[in-house]
Amino acid sequence: MAATARRRTAPGAALLLIGASLLVGLVLLALVTLAIRAAESPDALAAAAVDPDVWGAIGITFAGAGLAVAFLALLGTPLAYLMARTRSRALPLVEALVDLPLVLPHTIAGLLVYLVFMRNGPLGWPLGVVGLSFEDAFPGIVAAMLFVGIPYYVNAARDGFAKVPVELEEVARTLGAGRGAAFTRVALPLAARECLSGAVTAWGRAVGEFAAVIMIAYYPLVISTLIYTRFTQYGLTETVAVAVVLLAVCGSVLVVLRRGAARLWRPDAPV
Repeated sequence: MAATARRRTAPGAALLLIGASLLVGLVLLALVTLAIRAAESPDALAAAAVDPDVWGAIGITFAGAGLAVAFLALLGTPLAYLMARTRSRALPLVEALVDLPLVLPHTIAGLLVYLVFMRNGPLGWPLGVVGLSFEDAFPGIVAAMLFVGIPYYVNAARDGFAKVPVELEEVARTLGAGRGAAFTRVALPLAARECLSGAVTAWGRAVGEFAAVIMIAYYPLVISTLIYTRFTQYGLTETVAVAVVLLAVCGSVLVVLRRGAARLWRPDAPV
């Protein structure tokens, strides 16, 4: 009877393994193909690895993505909490607005950012009065990255807050904690893992953004814009070399962030 059960479960386990391997295999195939193309031009790869323009673009990209995530955490965390705790008729509308950057073509997202933050835009004009410019400037990069990262952070944080029992906050309030204290001392720590995961995902999304960024700030060059420029000016060899450098850096950063998150929430996790 046990042997029969094993025979029945074997095909199912094989299908699960195949299904799980296909997507991972697709990513690995793409990376191996890129590595093979890069190995055909070692001089170009060596030049890209020490190119100050490449490292400058990576620095601008990472700095912009980091600031965008910081603003998302500051503004998106209260929004996510309210979305998780509110049962208003307006909630579906708010959820749709939060999810809108997911379904918009990237060029349309960039157009929306440009219209809002251009020199005579509803935010660009008053901020320009105090000396903050967005067109072809670093703040424009941050604004574009923030816009496309909204759903990734807010939805993850909302799911985290939704898992926190309301009763825990009510107990804290009966013990004398105010609403703000119950949020910061009870709800936020218990939802912090999802908030951190959303922040990492939003950061990765911001680093990879291209169309929304160039609509408002072609300069200074972020890494995606630099890769596009190298492709149009110098062809595939130069582009592959820069892409390998970027993948090595981004892959290392993501591994550190994910392992750091695992160590933060699971102290017994292997380093």
